[in-house]
Amino acid sequence: MASKMLASTLRRTLTNFSPAVSRFRPISTAAAVAASPSEPQEDETGISMKGVKISGRPLYLDMQATSPVDPRVLDAMLPYYLSRYGNPHSRTHLYGWESDHAVETARSQVAALIGASPKEIIFTSGATESNNISIKGVMHFYREKKRHLITTQTEHKCVLDSCRHLQQEGFDITYLPVGSDGIVDLDKLRSAIRADTGLVSVMAVNNEIGVIQPVEEIGKICKEFDVPFHTDAAQALGKIPIDVEKWNVSLMSLSGHKIYGPKGIGALYMRRRPRIRVEPQMNGGGQERGIRSGTVPTPLVVGMGAACELAMKEMEYDDKRITALQERLLNGINAKLEGVVVNGSMERRYPGNLNLSFAYVEGESLLMGLKDVAVSSGSACTSASLEPSYVLRALGVDEDMAHTSIRFGIGRFTTEAEIDRAVELTVQQVEKLREMSPLYEMVKEGINIKEIQWAQH
Repeated sequence: MASKMLASTLRRTLTNFSPAVSRFRPISTAAAVAASPSEPQEDETGISMKGVKISGRPLYLDMQATSPVDPRVLDAMLPYYLSRYGNPHSRTHLYGWESDHAVETARSQVAALIGASPKEIIFTSGATESNNISIKGVMHFYREKKRHLITTQTEHKCVLDSCRHLQQEGFDITYLPVGSDGIVDLDKLRSAIRADTGLVSVMAVNNEIGVIQPVEEIGKICKEFDVPFHTDAAQALGKIPIDVEKWNVSLMSLSGHKIYGPKGIGALYMRRRPRIRVEPQMNGGGQERGIRSGTVPTPLVVGMGAACELAMKEMEYDDKRITALQERLLNGINAKLEGVVVNGSMERRYPGNLNLSFAYVEGESLLMGLKDVAVSSGSACTSASLEPSYVLRALGVDEDMAHTSIRFGIGRFTTEAEIDRAVELTVQQVEKLREMSPLYEMVKEGINIKEIQWAQH
């Protein structure tokens, strides 16, 4: 109801707005932003932005980058923006009490989804902060006895950068390789553990290729050697069943905006028995048991809690539906194109992430050609780089094929019609680019281009 009222107010405001009357002073920053060429320009012929002209808003198939907020989540959040806006740490009046109650309810909702106690949930700004607290916080706390950390070559950039930061401080880091399917070798993990190993950090579901690591087996190995186990579960939460007891994790990083919740909110699971300790990475008022100081943003926390509760109810249905859509997408492309490779294991994979490489096609050209489909070539956190994906290179994918990869992200609100349209546009663009490729012409003529000795000029 609150969202309908807000939408009605916005409509009235926009209807009454007169473009002839400037709302900004000419010298204001707001005026400069409003006139910025980077803002989307929309008219009857379509939308123009960043030099790209498209007929309308593109199909959204980039769910690993972020997911849309579920309208039911927004409905749960709005009262805490409009009327129940108290600081949850205010202990002397109703506004603070009701916000505090909402935060604790959300804490219970997040905990229930992963089989944890609400007392083990710390709210943060997102999975990146949770990863930083876990990796730096554990190693700094146990620095006197533990100087070694184990992770994999295919982790999220924030994990790898945190590890490099520790290396600069004198810690030893082992970066385990993965197989061509993206799965870590458990024997290599076991042999890498040392007496001074302070943490093992392995992502549950990979953000670029959707591969599901054997986290339960990793947890057993860590328990055997009495080494804390951290997993980045940002892409796993609400998509695959999570049980912190079965997984034997000591720390788990979670994100709100990957599960149809708001951006800017995440959580960190910290085991209480046996207790894991971390050194806080931020100083302040001591909120969240002193682990993460700063005012807890009640509306965002409520949104994450609501998203977790919905995921718990609808995970099985979502999984069946998304699996069917993934098969429809892959079968549709394979039926019309050859030279299409799925990156990562198909057996151990979250179905909403389909990473494909298209032989004899340049990836950037393909992305630009698919302007009516919102997809990416890898992690949103590294998409500005022209280098091939480090995740695909770790799988042993050839550089030319790594450059041609496209990640299709399917989610709760994706429709069959959108999948069919994505197949049609992808096939059209790949065929168009291959027609312009001399390499593809040579392959069609039966020439093995890998055996060609290219001359140097």
